[in-house]
Order: sequence, then structure tokens, then C-alpha cells
Amino acid sequence: MDNTGFPISSSGVASIPVPITGPHDRITRSIATIEVASMRKYLAIFVATLLLSFNGTSYAGNPAHAEQATPETRVRDFYAWFIPRLAADRDYPIMEKEIYRHVVKPTVDLLRKQYQANKLSEDAEYFTKVQDFDEKDWAGHIAVHPVFMLDGVALVAVTFGSKDKQTNIVFLRQENGIWKITKVVDTRDYR
Repeated sequence: MDNTGFPISSSGVASIPVPITGPHDRITRSIATIEVASMRKYLAIFVATLLLSFNGTSYAGNPAHAEQATPETRVRDFYAWFIPRLAADRDYPIMEKEIYRHVVKPTVDLLRKQYQANKLSEDAEYFTKVQDFDEKDWAGHIAVHPVFMLDGVALVAVTFGSKDKQTNIVFLRQENGIWKITKVVDTRDYR
């Protein structure tokens, strides 16, 4: 017997006698038999299922995530990466190798060439379409709107900030199964 008072078999099985009334007389049978090994098996299955379910919510920087990501997710991931780097006053983010994970090569190469020749627009930064912005406000308020598809091109509107809002339209195309930015335009009237 174990410390609960129930008999234990040589295989480690605890039997709990439960009275069951049959049609003819009262008999006692062992039911609710629990093996420790069975419980471990069910626990292992539960943990494995739990881990598999959370696998889909992986970190945005994971390359596998990029292959599964929607255009909206790719836009959110890009700006979550880009805005802090732009605000840090380090090298311009288009000069970083990681930008190729987010933006197609021809666009990056053209922007790099213009940057090195000091020919980028002085009116506004290309991906944000502004000169100055509140980094904390923008980083905390990135509203990505539903995608609009047009002949294999995804158009995603994104609004930055809670005070002085800026809305841009981000164009994306699939490159080797991954949505990448091809260009960005603002929604302001032509000036």
C-alpha cells in the first residue's frame, strides 16, 4: 500500500477499489488505475503540442518567419528594424547589409548610389517621407493597414505616430517567396 492507503501492484500501478452495483449483486472492481508512466506520456504529448503551437509565433528576425510573413507583417517588421536605426544617428540604415532582408536589391542599390553621391532628396528620408520625427511616438504607434493586391504587387498603407501622423504606401513584391519592399510613397498632395 502507498501513503494514500490504496494497494500498489509490483508494476507500480495504484488501484482504487470502487463499489459498482451490478444487476444481481454488489461487487467491487479496481478502476481508476493510474500508472506514473502513462501520466508522463500524456504530459510529454501536452508539452510537445504546446511547443508546436507557439512555434508559429516566432521572432520577426527569424528567416523562417520572413518566408511565412504576410505583406503587412513584413512592413511592420521593416519599420520596427528601420526606425530605431535611423534615429540612432549612426550610419544610414540603407548602408547596412540587413536591409536586403526587407528591401529588393535594385531599390537598395539605387538608394545607396544616390546616398554616396549625396543626391538623396533633402526634403525627406526615402522610407519615412519626413525629415524629422518623434522616434518614441513612431516606434510605439505603427499602424499597418490591410493589404491591397494589384497584379502581384502588395500595397500596404502604414501610419506612424499618434500626434503628427504620417501615412505612407509601401509597395512589396515576392522575391523567392518572401515579400520585400520595392518602393514607398507618401499620401500627401503633390507640392
